[in-house]
Amino acid sequence: MRTALYQGKERIELTQVPKPKVGPNDVLIKNINASICGSDIAVYKHGTGTGHKISIGEKFGHEMVSEVAEVGSEVKDFKIGQRVYPYPVFAADSSQKAGTLGGFTEYLLIKNAKLNHNLYLVPEELSNEVAALTEPFTVATRAVKRAHPKAGENAYVLGAGTIGLAAAFVLRHFGCKVMIADRSDYRLDLAKSFGFGVVNTLKENVKQTQLDYFGKGYSLKENQPNINITIDAIGIPDFLQDFLDSQIIDSRFVMVGVDNNPKDINLLGMIFASQSLIGSGGYRPSDVATVFDILKENQKDISKMVTKVYPWEDLVSAIKNAADPEKVMNIQIKY
Repeated sequence: MRTALYQGKERIELTQVPKPKVGPNDVLIKNINASICGSDIAVYKHGTGTGHKISIGEKFGHEMVSEVAEVGSEVKDFKIGQRVYPYPVFAADSSQKAGTLGGFTEYLLIKNAKLNHNLYLVPEELSNEVAALTEPFTVATRAVKRAHPKAGENAYVLGAGTIGLAAAFVLRHFGCKVMIADRSDYRLDLAKSFGFGVVNTLKENVKQTQLDYFGKGYSLKENQPNINITIDAIGIPDFLQDFLDSQIIDSRFVMVGVDNNPKDINLLGMIFASQSLIGSGGYRPSDVATVFDILKENQKDISKMVTKVYPWEDLVSAIKNAADPEKVMNIQIKY
């Protein structure tokens, strides 16, 4: 079977290895479409120590839709030909190795396969391209749920990449009014076509654009935009400070983008404004059902997030091109 092995910075080996053998409680799945994650791009461009702890010589990729190719003699919940979503943490059987599940490998063995645990049945109405976005949408869904959104609240999303746009769809699913910030006109135009408010942080007066869209909020300071929830899918320090400075009462800032920089935070200001800083990593099993509902509700729009699908043999070119925010949103490979 075909497999892609990570061999270090800007080095991917496309090769053949034996197909796994199926035990009585196992399921062999064949990948159909695999989406390229930002972590895959990071580990390709910068080397080990990034991107879900992918190591030299390992398979990688973790955003995919697959098909049941073979089932063990004791397996009752799955049939050959069914499309499935492998839940990376449990499918890889390690929270530390979810990124090495093997989306860029043709066949994967799912040991001790369990329905709605390490494998989920994909709704029939979803295309392969949209179904391959299930994993990033679960990340976004968990981040949004961490903010405890309420219908009628205003939400601001930092970053119009796959996670940011996914978060916008999830926020709207829960009844929020949404604006997305980015520096890429290409991605902002796509977000605007989906009905979200947008602001280019390089070209526009961000605060005035926020005020025009959301109005003034209940704050300890004057003239602050009425933003109840901020989802940070980028991890740029200035945006966190903007949130803290706004002092909107009961506002929440959810961090899903990675920012490793040390912070000096005025805790007294946070206390007076009842502001919350919330971390969000990964996802939970309960998020999958929510994601499937959102993908079904918005399939026509979400399908436009997929800029291009490459054949597996062009994986290296696909990863290189996926790094350009001015030309692409989501890149996938297919077998």
